Amino acid sequence: MVTVLIAILLPFVCAALIPLLYRRLRRVTHLGWFVLSVPFILFLLLARYIPQLAEGKTFIHTYEWIPSFNINFTTYLDGLSMIFGLLITGVGSLVILYSIFYLSTKESLHHFYCYLLLFMGAMLGVVFSDNLMVLYTFWELTSVSSFLLIAFWHHRKASRAGAKKAMMITVFGGLSMLAGFLMLYVASHTFSIREIVANVEVIRDHTLFTPALILILLGAFTKSAQFPFHIWLPDAMEAPTPVSAYLHSATMVKAGIYLVARFSPVFGGEAVWFWLVSVIGLVTLFWGSFNAVRQTDLKALLAFSTVSQLGLIMSLFGLGSVGHYYGYEENSILYTQASFAALFHLVNHSTFKGALFMMVGIVDHEVGTRDIRRLGGLMSFMPITFTIAVIGSFSMAGLPPFNGFLSKEMFFAAVLAIRDVEAFSIADIGLFFPIVAWVASIFTFVYSLILISRTFLGKLQPEKIDKKPHEAPLGMLISPIILCLLVVGIFFFPNILGHYILEPAMASIYPTFPTTSELTPHIHAWHGINAELLMTVGVIIIGIILFKTLKSWKPLYRLFSQKYTFNTYYNRMIEMSENGSQKLTNKYMTGNLTHYFVYIYVFFVALIAGYFVWSDAMTFNFDKDSAIESYELILVFVMIFAAVWMIFAKGRVTAMLLNGVLGYSIAFFFVIFRAPDLALTQLVVESVTTALFLLCFKYLPDLMPELPRKRVQWSKALISIFVGATVTIVGLAVVHYDRFEPVATYFNDAYELAGGSNIVNTILGDFRAFDTMLEVVVLLIAGLGVYALTKLKPRKEEADHEN
Repeated sequence: MVTVLIAILLPFVCAALIPLLYRRLRRVTHLGWFVLSVPFILFLLLARYIPQLAEGKTFIHTYEWIPSFNINFTTYLDGLSMIFGLLITGVGSLVILYSIFYLSTKESLHHFYCYLLLFMGAMLGVVFSDNLMVLYTFWELTSVSSFLLIAFWHHRKASRAGAKKAMMITVFGGLSMLAGFLMLYVASHTFSIREIVANVEVIRDHTLFTPALILILLGAFTKSAQFPFHIWLPDAMEAPTPVSAYLHSATMVKAGIYLVARFSPVFGGEAVWFWLVSVIGLVTLFWGSFNAVRQTDLKALLAFSTVSQLGLIMSLFGLGSVGHYYGYEENSILYTQASFAALFHLVNHSTFKGALFMMVGIVDHEVGTRDIRRLGGLMSFMPITFTIAVIGSFSMAGLPPFNGFLSKEMFFAAVLAIRDVEAFSIADIGLFFPIVAWVASIFTFVYSLILISRTFLGKLQPEKIDKKPHEAPLGMLISPIILCLLVVGIFFFPNILGHYILEPAMASIYPTFPTTSELTPHIHAWHGINAELLMTVGVIIIGIILFKTLKSWKPLYRLFSQKYTFNTYYNRMIEMSENGSQKLTNKYMTGNLTHYFVYIYVFFVALIAGYFVWSDAMTFNFDKDSAIESYELILVFVMIFAAVWMIFAKGRVTAMLLNGVLGYSIAFFFVIFRAPDLALTQLVVESVTTALFLLCFKYLPDLMPELPRKRVQWSKALISIFVGATVTIVGLAVVHYDRFEPVATYFNDAYELAGGSNIVNTILGDFRAFDTMLEVVVLLIAGLGVYALTKLKPRKEEADHEN
């Protein structure tokens, strides 16, 4: 399918063009308008397939990449990948439009948009890839590109630290996920996700099935900031607000959610999967909402609220996995609705959280601070921004008439229904799910009120803010207004989204179910007075009470000492690893060349000799060997004599002459074995190097070596003997190894085809030419690097920052 391939590659192509075109483009128009066309066009291209996906169709195409290793560039468009593709391109379009007015033209905009397009292409590659190795490649590219975006303001120490933390945690999870993918390949003999899903019953009994499950979840949890890996997300808020609105509300943090949803058909129905996904999701939901209340920075508050909402979505996918346990039965439909609620809230969260991030960016941009202790009374100065904040916050709190209310009610219905499940001994702790969900929702309501009241209500504090507050320009308001319209529109017309977007995604998660109409509930804003509505009323009442009494109970947060936070443990771990590596490096990096040779030789002997000892490869057969002539023995003894004498030589010139004797002796051996070209090369090289050594060393004083202790002498002698014996054994083993066809057969055929009359000349002329070509390429790259460094000039924006 060409459209999906274009969707993946177009952002990369445009990112590559930006460094070449940005100087010309900025003379004509803002660079952002050119970049805006990329996600907007892709959004329209993908939207064309919505009706076909709603009818149950899927689109797949394979482009051969490394077929010998079963790695092909296979693109797959179904309902699940479509919902993420529309979020990536749709929210991406609004974020780029917002950034045109948010970022100053003095910023390094070509770098910013280049990084943003790289990230967009990587995310699209993740959601549209069917091959596990290709998915992993794009997965790690999202980590690299997000690192560049978070550290965009690299002159700030906090930005660099936040980018490094996000990179380390997410890459750790990515490597764990890679190990899980390889285990799945061993169990299923395929890298195709579709084929793994089709053969899941075969691989469930494999010993690597559960380890693969755990390792893949590690990748998902780290990327989606689940407890206890959530600590990178608040620090990543040092990125520019457009980056936070895009990466940390709609796209990057949803990659882990996508992974869980995509692999639910594989691992769903397993007890380990259910408990890990649902419980960790609920713990993340509670911990994020609980910590959001204590924040004084608006972006930090939104960061912890994002952690909380991601935990909500994750827990719903865990609860919905029970449907895979029961299979297609009427009573299992209730549990699959949890997955539907997860997809629904996935979309809702992207709309209201994207609008809230942009709102906070507007406040910071127009007022000069995000500290709620310095804010207040902005409603009369920024009425449109206030309206955006109310719509986004109330949707996040789960109040009508906003879309968050609908998915939150479905969340309550799911945690109440799970109590009656008989599988996995859920009934024993069934109350755990609704209680944690309800308490976390109360804190969500509290911090939503804090966000609105502390920023826009109360009295203005002009002495504490840096700028006179005023409404943002229209360009900065368009994107959050569109998102707010979606928040309200989805509430009144939710089943349009449900039929065309959510139902096909459900069919992707539950491929064995015959029709989606039996799975998908009809979304209603009013279900009568039921347990879910009563839970919502309780959230509002208790939430208002806690908000009004915030000053009296907020000091409880002081009981949580900073010495025992996850951030503290992370910092200690980094500090200990750095100190430990420094101490270890100082021990072996002594500056003594003799020590370095000892390390190399000991490792060489341990590895090679150890292999020969523990294997049966050390087999010798001297029956077919040629007889050793007397002149060959003479040359060997000459070389032995020169090598031993060189050790005890007290002058550098003598040592160099003896080294030359060794080189010339090797040349004589080439002559004896009828390789005159090699002999001539050896003679020339040895003559030149010996002359150069003599020319340089004759001006140096004679060697006056300090005699080492006898123990050191004996250790070096033993190492020398072992190295020599190992090399000899390797040579003999190679000559007498007859288990495979010798490589000489290949070279015999190759040099005849090459038209040569001498096998050595042909190897040097043809095979060595490739090596020479690569060496030339390396020199070219080094030359370009040197040229770039010589032409490098301080950028104007860096000079401005320094001033």
